[in-house]
Amino acid sequence: MENIKVIAFDADDTLWVNEPYFREAEAKFAKLLANYETQNKINQELYKVITGNIPLYGYGVKSCILSMIQCATELSNYQLPATVVQEILEIGKQMLSKPIELLPDIEQVLTYLAPRYKLIVLTKGDLLDQEKKLAKSGLLSYFHHVEVMSEKNPEGYQRILKHLDIQPKDFLMIGNSLKSDVLPVLQIGAQAIHVPFPTIWKFETVSDQIKANFNYKTITYIQEIIEFL
Repeated sequence: MENIKVIAFDADDTLWVNEPYFREAEAKFAKLLANYETQNKINQELYKVITGNIPLYGYGVKSCILSMIQCATELSNYQLPATVVQEILEIGKQMLSKPIELLPDIEQVLTYLAPRYKLIVLTKGDLLDQEKKLAKSGLLSYFHHVEVMSEKNPEGYQRILKHLDIQPKDFLMIGNSLKSDVLPVLQIGAQAIHVPFPTIWKFETVSDQIKANFNYKTITYIQEIIEFL
């Protein structure tokens, strides 16, 4: 860790609250379709559609809403009223209009780190949405660079580090997802710290068997990063 020169932060559920809004949207969606299926079945089918559409739509609210419309159309046997489509679109607009709720102590941590390290943001999601959230967060001035990645895998991280002329040995990634923020970074020879968030999307979970193959640091609170570094 003494070699670290560049620290990257994930955005959603590392800098600010995000995932609970998706769970809230899914509950509203299931209520809208209660005449067609049980909540459990609706949730299962929606997850299948969203994850199946990732290669086409990517991540984020807009991808989620398009998948909701597809899922609703299929569950209604293609008899979905236009009014329900409009209500699904409204769910998306509400998600995109959510205020930014910074996670506890994140600004204090960034204030401490910014004079000592080059800070960047590496996140997934919709480009416009993430840019708006960063602007509303008031945190943008702490970061030298912001990158919205289509996928967080070893190849994606390698491209970013090469583009920014960062050596893996000098790089530390901090995030809430083992699958996206920690394990692929370790695979390219860089460092990563896991900061779990209470709510995690099932798609981002990692089996204990896979976890056992990696050695990484987990902290409970973001301010522990200061002590650790």
